[in-house]
Amino acid sequence: MSTAAGPVDRDTLEDLAAASRILADQGVFDAAGHVSMRHPGRADRFLMSRSLAPQMITADDIMEFDIDSNPIDARGRNAFIERYLHGEIFRARADVMAIAHSHSPSTIAFGLSNVPMRAMYHNAAFLAAGVPVFDIRDKFGATDIVISSPEKGAALAQVLADKPVALLRAHGMVATGPSLPVAVFRAIFTVTSASIQHQALALGGPVAALDAEEGRLADVVNVQTVGRSWELWKKRVM
Repeated sequence: MSTAAGPVDRDTLEDLAAASRILADQGVFDAAGHVSMRHPGRADRFLMSRSLAPQMITADDIMEFDIDSNPIDARGRNAFIERYLHGEIFRARADVMAIAHSHSPSTIAFGLSNVPMRAMYHNAAFLAAGVPVFDIRDKFGATDIVISSPEKGAALAQVLADKPVALLRAHGMVATGPSLPVAVFRAIFTVTSASIQHQALALGGPVAALDAEEGRLADVVNVQTVGRSWELWKKRVM
C-alpha cells in the first residue's frame, strides 16, 4: 500500500477547498464539478476533495491520490468517480498544477456544434490557443459519458494536448493552469467568454475575437495579475 507523500500545509488545503466554493459561487459549479491540484511536495500525487457538493467542501475533505488516481488514505471517504480525468491529465502534462471540471451550460453548446469556442475578450485570452473537443464516442462508443477509468482519462488528456481548456461533448469542460488560482480564473472566464460568444453570434455578422498572438500576449498579463481576482473571490467564500 502506498503511503502519504507527507503533510500538506493547512493553508494549501484551505485554498483547494476555497477553489471549489469559489467556482460554485461564480456559477461554474452546481452540485457537481470538481477541482484538483498537484501535490506540492510530490509531482506524482495530487489533492482533491472527497465526493461532495462543491459549496460544502472544507480543508478536512481533501484527499491525496497517486498518479493512478488511487486514494492514499481514504478512511471510508468516497472519491469522485471522475478522478481519472485529473490523474491522467497530471500524468500527461508536467506543466499543469491544477485542474477544474464543470458542466457549465454555456460551454456545452460549443461541444455539440461545429462552431469553435473563441476568446471573446482579454480575460479569456487563453482560449485563443484553440479549444479542442473530446468526443468519448470516438474511442469508446456509446457510454454513460463519465470519465470513469484511466483509459478514458488518458484519451481526454490526449485530446487536450498542450491546450489550457478542452470541451467534452455532451458533458462540459476541463480547464487547467500552472497554479490553482490560474486554473480557477480560466474556468470562470471560459464560462463568461462562452456566454459572450453566444450573444455575439446572435447579433450576426463576423465576430472580432482575439487572435492567437493577442491571446498569447494577454494571457501573460492575466497569469501575472491573477492574485487580485483570487483574493477577491476567496474573500467572498471564506
